[in-house]
This record gives sequence, structure tokens and C-alpha cells, in this order.
Amino acid sequence: MKFIIDIHLDLSMNAIEWNRDLTQSVLQINTQEKDLIDKPDRGRATVSLQAMREGNIGFCVATQIARYVKSNNPLPGWNSPAQAWAQTQGQLAWYRAMEKADEMVQIIDKKGLQNHLDLWSSSELNKPIGYLLNLEGADSIVTLDHLHRAYEQGLRAIGPAHYGPGTYAYGTDSEGGLGTKGKELLNEIEKLNMILDVTHLCDQSFWEAIDHYNGKIWASHSNCRSLVPNQRQFSNLQIKELIDRKAIIGMAFDAWMMIPKWQKGISNPKNSSLVIETIIDHIDHICQLSGNSNHIALGTDLDGGFGKEQCPYDLETISDLQKMDVLLKKRGYSENDIQKILNQNAINFLMGALP
Repeated sequence: MKFIIDIHLDLSMNAIEWNRDLTQSVLQINTQEKDLIDKPDRGRATVSLQAMREGNIGFCVATQIARYVKSNNPLPGWNSPAQAWAQTQGQLAWYRAMEKADEMVQIIDKKGLQNHLDLWSSSELNKPIGYLLNLEGADSIVTLDHLHRAYEQGLRAIGPAHYGPGTYAYGTDSEGGLGTKGKELLNEIEKLNMILDVTHLCDQSFWEAIDHYNGKIWASHSNCRSLVPNQRQFSNLQIKELIDRKAIIGMAFDAWMMIPKWQKGISNPKNSSLVIETIIDHIDHICQLSGNSNHIALGTDLDGGFGKEQCPYDLETISDLQKMDVLLKKRGYSENDIQKILNQNAINFLMGALP
């Protein structure tokens, strides 16, 4: 089995907010949830730490996420930045508990990453899942001092916005620029040599961030707007800019980002012929724009607020990412290209970005 890296998983959100014990099997999680109806993906989970090991997915970029919403914002979230910060600290506490249990290990620098890769290339059993911490949406950064505290906690990547208008930028389904606070945040992120995650930025905020930020940039989970027309996806011009900035783009496995005209809660993966191979259309498109396979990674976002009801129907658990090997071969990708897509592009990027 090939070693696989996933650069976007909402592990702590599932553990803390969805109340899932990710040390269990996916089957155990779904059996426990079979009578729950509070969320549309109940009983349809695809991710657990056990399933990641089964799929040789030994390293991921794992998120903290907590949106602050003002009183006139209909999106779900916390009513103050302090509450959002507290939520991210609870999520961090879960990662720390997983470290104590030898289920996970935090990666904060090049040396740690190399040691972890060496471990996963060894024959040792029951290896911990490595994770790099990414903050999805910066609303929980109450002050720039909080940013420094988060960095000391191991935060190495940050996306300024999520959905809607945020404190520092405008995200998906909204329009607006960075403003003074957003630029101040980017200045401080750059001083810390952190990775700027441009996923979820609306077009205006995206271009302002690109112009303002001189450090390392990636898009942890975004697909192609030319294949699935929506502001959430990247246009060809945006993809070319990311290529010029030597970024990597993580391919997202959320159905509505993989195929056009998907209707949440109505469309069905099987009836829509949505399969894992569908993501290769997006991979092909980016490779054609770049002339190589150097800018692709997997950023599946599996169980990121959706489950099997909204992902490829031939994916039972995250371990099925191993099918990508055969599917990419079938589409004409070389062994070298496949290694790049499944792990090496992410490794190369992080070796150039981490302290």
C-alpha cells in the first residue's frame, strides 16, 4: 500500500461536536449513531484513526474550527470571539489526549516530519497518526497575542475565513476584502512563517491575500470552478496564480464540489454516478494548467459536516483512498506522478515551509 497524506480532516470537530470516539472503528461509530437524527450524516461516518491506519494514511493536516457570528448572521457559530477561542482550545485538548494515548503525534517542524515519515516506512506496528494543526477560519483569534499563543501550541497553517463574513476576511457565499484587521493578521502570520490557507476565501479576499502575503500558500481543500461552477471552487486564473506561487491544492471529496448540480439532501451519490474516480477530472484539469503533477494533494474533507450521503458511493471509509493508486494508473498517470499526488507533493511543500 502506498503512504497517503490527507491535508484536510476535521478530526477534532467530529470528536468534540459530533461526539465520535475516533479511536473506534467506523462501523462502531456508525452503529452507535444509528438512531441519532440531529445531523444529516449520523450513521454515515467514513473517518476514524483506525480506518486511517488501515488505509496507510499516516499523516494529515487536522483542523481546529470555530466560527464567530454576529447577531445578524444566520450561520451557526459562537456569539463571541472568546467563545470561539475556547472551542478551539477544547479541540486542542482532544488532540493532546490522543497524543497521550499514542494515537496521534503532532508535527511542528521539519525534523519531526522526517522522523514521522521514517517511522511509517518501518515495520513497527500500531504507529500514531501524525498531524499538522491548521485553523480553518481565524475568527477565534481574539487578538494577535492569541495568534502567538496558537503558534506556541503548534499551529502552523491558518485560513482567514470560513463561510460568510468573518473578522479578518470574507469567506464562501459572501463578498468583501480583507480590511485593516485582515492585513494585520496576514502580516503577523508572515512574521511567524506560517502557511496561509486560501481555501474558503471569496474572490476579492483571495486576490487581496495573494497580493499582500509573501509567505507560503496552499489551498487545503478546493476543486475546479470550470468543472463545478461555484464561488467555493477556484477559477483557472486562481489556480494558475497558486501554481505560480508554488502552492499545493488538496482535492476535496465533498459531492457538491466534485460534480455540478448536486443538491444537498436531495441528490444521491449512486444515482449521480459519483465515484472516487470523479476527483481525477479535477486532478487532470489542474495538471493540464500546470503542465505537471507537482501541485496536487488530497485534502478530502471527509466527515467535514457530511458523510456517505454526500461523498463517492464506492468510498466506505477513508481507507478506500488506496483505490486512488489503481484509478490514477488507469487514467495514465505514472508511478512518479501517483507518488507525488498521494504524498510527495505535500512532503516537499512542508519541508520547504516548516521551521
